[in-house]
Amino acid sequence: MVVACPICGKSVPWSEQSPFRPFCSKRCQLIDLGEWASGDRAIPAEEESPSESDDLD
Repeated sequence: MVVACPICGKSVPWSEQSPFRPFCSKRCQLIDLGEWASGDRAIPAEEESPSESDDLD
């Protein structure tokens, strides 16, 4: 199987010969990590309303 690097789009074979998969290189892997660390990337989540969190107590 071949996947596209999420940073630069290069084709990356999904195998043990590609140690940075799904990234094509350590550089792209570090760019992605930096985006997560700076908050540029995030998983969206719905905030709980105050009444929902009160029910748990």
